[in-house]
Amino acid sequence: MTAEQIDYARYIDHTLLAMDASESQIAKLCEEAQLHNFYAVCVNSGYVPLAAHLLQESEVKVCSVIGFPLGASLTVVKAFEAKAAIAAGAQEIDMVINVGWLKSGLLDEVRADIAAVREVCAAIPLKVILETCLLSDAQITQVCEMCRELDVAFVKTSTGFSTGGAREEHVKLMRATVGSEMGVKASGAVRDRATAGKMIAAGATRIGTSSGVAIVSGDNAAAGNY
Repeated sequence: MTAEQIDYARYIDHTLLAMDASESQIAKLCEEAQLHNFYAVCVNSGYVPLAAHLLQESEVKVCSVIGFPLGASLTVVKAFEAKAAIAAGAQEIDMVINVGWLKSGLLDEVRADIAAVREVCAAIPLKVILETCLLSDAQITQVCEMCRELDVAFVKTSTGFSTGGAREEHVKLMRATVGSEMGVKASGAVRDRATAGKMIAAGATRIGTSSGVAIVSGDNAAAGNY
């Protein structure tokens, strides 16, 4: 598939996760997502009811982040937040792993954390955010293997709130580890069509970005900051 043949809109989770995001900004996000036929909007769980209401007559899905952006909540809290977000209308869930546990070698705890949210999600697609900028290749591989074994829907590179965003080499590693059946979401610092195309070529099947309009229009001046 060439860059010209890619339907970028269908890859995009149109994202607004800023702590000061207003209702009017969420409404604009949803309006843009419908106008451009993006795959989903991605919002904090407190805005799921609003997004679900605004998109109820639309094919655009509502995605909520869980344990965001640090991933350091108690597992029971993450599971509860995921359950509440789904009850409020979330159709996809993006959870952050506990990076500190992973870096401490607490692999059983990391697995149990993911598994608890996976159980709550049931048929709702779960994307697991690794925060790849903080991890070694070996740690990225470990988490991707866990996610494959736990039958999650996607592994995801980044929150966009740490020291770096998606990188081609990490997307390639994630794709190589999970195989062809799982999704890979590139997020953070994907702000233009060229970068989105590189991530897709590397193996991404979803793009998390606040620059969806810029990507589909090819207008870098319209890019957001996520």
